[in-house]
Amino acid sequence: MIKNYGNRLLMKKHSALFLLMLFSLFPAPVRADKVKLPAENLTALVTAAVTNNPELKASESRWQMFASRVKQAGALDDPMVMFKIQNTPASDPLVFNRDPQSAKVIGISQQLPFWGKRGLRRDIARYEADSYRWAFEERKLELTRMVKESYYQLWAADKGLEIVGKNLQLLSNFITITELKYSVGQGVQQDIFKAGLEKSKMVEMQITLQQQRKSLEATLNYLLSRTGDTPVGPVADFTLPPLTLSREQLNTKATEERPQVKSLGSLKEKADTSRRLARREFYPDFNFSLEYMIRDAVSTEMTTDPGDNMVSLGVTFNLPLQWEKRQAMVGESTFESVMANEELQALKNSISYTINETLLQLDRRRKLVELYKGGIIPQAEHSLQSALIGYRVGKVDFLTLLDNRMTLFNYERELYESQAEYMMKLAQLEAATGSDLTATPGPSTR
Repeated sequence: MIKNYGNRLLMKKHSALFLLMLFSLFPAPVRADKVKLPAENLTALVTAAVTNNPELKASESRWQMFASRVKQAGALDDPMVMFKIQNTPASDPLVFNRDPQSAKVIGISQQLPFWGKRGLRRDIARYEADSYRWAFEERKLELTRMVKESYYQLWAADKGLEIVGKNLQLLSNFITITELKYSVGQGVQQDIFKAGLEKSKMVEMQITLQQQRKSLEATLNYLLSRTGDTPVGPVADFTLPPLTLSREQLNTKATEERPQVKSLGSLKEKADTSRRLARREFYPDFNFSLEYMIRDAVSTEMTTDPGDNMVSLGVTFNLPLQWEKRQAMVGESTFESVMANEELQALKNSISYTINETLLQLDRRRKLVELYKGGIIPQAEHSLQSALIGYRVGKVDFLTLLDNRMTLFNYERELYESQAEYMMKLAQLEAATGSDLTATPGPSTR
């Protein structure tokens, strides 16, 4: 009778072990420890960053500041008005009827630069303002890229926490299984210690991912000019948008639409215009004047003057004799033009390299995602299920079971990292070309 009771007890332990192993294949979902926030919207985040970021506002104000200089650069100097008393006795300067040379004079003069200089100065100021305008647009692109990168890194961190939580539950089940097997004499104590060690390592990874998420939240709040403790919700799943443009089309788009290309193009135009202005400095500027003299009648023993009023017209101009100075101005603008042209060419080379490298990375990541989803992960899941069943009947040791579980875990992490990396590389490609290459990613079917 005691023997039958022992057999029944052993059968109950085996049944419990079987049920636990069965449930371990389908772990319960991890419950959130805090109130679930609504999913973040990428378009809204980018709009908020562009609207509120103080560095971007400063860049816009810098552009507006230089734009205000255009009208200043093309304006004439203010005319000069002159009032004077001419040729009156020093002893009595307000007496005008003793000397026929005495007069009250009103004059006006205007400085006029040589023909074409005003327009060239206005063009220089306009090209400089345009360069800051495109620098502002480039900053918007960079800010958008940074928001998108943080957004998809946040998604990868959340996915990592999700599978870590799932694996912690599985490892807890594994520990219980090994303890039950050990209690019925079918396992070894080393398996219990090994499962506990793997669980501790998984907890360490969970702590790291939690800290990484907090850092990403702080980064996103900084980009959006929000307080650092503003809660950031989860990121919805997405599908990988296809890229339909060829390498040549992307290079053409970058040349035509990238703000930094336009900014350096404006600086090159500014330098070329400065050289034309420097050559105009070899010609003089003029000052035209008009004077009206009011005279009183003078009647003395020696002479009689009816005191007719008089008008004087005059023009003065500088003599551009400082040739070394003006040659240096031409040389300065020439080197400025060469510098801007070389910087523009270097930027185009950099863009071409970035496009080529990013396309290779995008292709690699897309193929990896397809491989993980279509082959590796389903096979790893089947292998884990087979190992778990084999472990129950004693055909597979615990280390093989644990290795299968960790293999599936690593492949799941690599899948999510590849998906996030694909979207980040796409954001970098959009920043390199200066345009939105795809529509907003749609919901994922996985």
